[in-house]
Formats: sequence, C-alpha cells, structure tokens
Amino acid sequence: MEIIISGIGMGIILSFLTGPVFFALIKTSIEKGFYAGMALAAGVVLSDGIFVALSLFGSSYITKGSAYLEYIGYAGAVILLSIGIFYLLKKVKLEFEENTSKTKKLGYFLKGFAMCIFNPSLLLYWISVTSGVISVAGGYNPNIIVPFFAAILITQFSLDTLKAYFANKLRKRITVHNLIVLNRVAGTLLIIFAAKLIYNLVINHSLL
Repeated sequence: MEIIISGIGMGIILSFLTGPVFFALIKTSIEKGFYAGMALAAGVVLSDGIFVALSLFGSSYITKGSAYLEYIGYAGAVILLSIGIFYLLKKVKLEFEENTSKTKKLGYFLKGFAMCIFNPSLLLYWISVTSGVISVAGGYNPNIIVPFFAAILITQFSLDTLKAYFANKLRKRITVHNLIVLNRVAGTLLIIFAAKLIYNLVINHSLL
C-alpha cells in the first residue's frame, strides 16, 4: 500500500504540472465535450505508458546523443510548432459540440497520443524518473516498480478525466474572448516548447 500511495502522490503532482497538454485538454473538453477530452487524456496516458516501458526495459539502448533521438526531436518540434501555430491562427466560434462518435473520439485520442509521443524530451524525463526509483528500490524489483508506475498512470488519467469533466461543465460560462485567450495560451506554450527543443538540438545537440 505504501508503494501505491507513493505512486498516487507522484501522479497527483505530475497531473497538475501545467503545459501545452494541460491547456489542450481543457480546450478540447470545453469546445468538443467531455468524451473528446477523455479520449485525448487516454492518448496522453498511453504515450506516457510507452515511455515508462521504454525507460524500464530499453533505457540501456537509449543515449542522450543518439542520432535516433535527434531525428525524433526535430520531427516532434515540427509537430508541436504546427499545432501551436494552428491554435494561434484558428478562428474561434462559440459552437460547443458533444462528440460521441467513435471516429471523432479516435481522432482526439490520436491527437493526445501524438502530442506526447513525438516529444522525446518526455522520454528522457521518464528515464530520469525511473532511474531514480530503481536506485531507491535498490534495483529493478517488479513488486515495487510495476505497482508504483501503474498507480502514477492511473492517477494521471483519473485526474485528467476530472479536468475534462469540470471544464465541460464550465462551458456555459465561456465566452468567445475566453476561447481566444485559451487558444493563444495553448498555442504560445506549444511554440515555446518547440522552439526550446529546436534550440537544444541545434546548439547543444541535446533534447534537454
């Protein structure tokens, strides 16, 4: 229980770190409805789960200076930059939807997945987290590692679902101005993340 409680605590902390994904989740939930926001959150959690698995089982094959990570870094920067520019230029209409079709939910799921999986700096972040946990645990102990990270991911998804729910409930109080501000915040953060990633790759040949 101590391991699970520790994982829940870490999941709560990580869930409330604001960034482009946070604002994308709130924005999607307001504009497209609760189920669209939940689908986006599921895509984010899946990408985090993949990064955790890679960190636990494949970190020995990943190095900071590997050409593979640099190529993925450039691709991720372009994707984040494109989404950011789209948010800044997108015309805002106060037409709230409630997307429940499987096709549309899959689209938001893939959007959340793509926003994270093409950001290799997140992979290095999870590698640092898993390395710290393994060193504290005195080695790779599945009885400690698996419940800990499972608790983190489940907590993150649960809290992201709550964010989507409450953001959706606030939609009646949202104005066009609010949506414009939300778009600009989300777009600006994405562009800053992309610019920082490109700077690190070009100047430092590193993702961090």
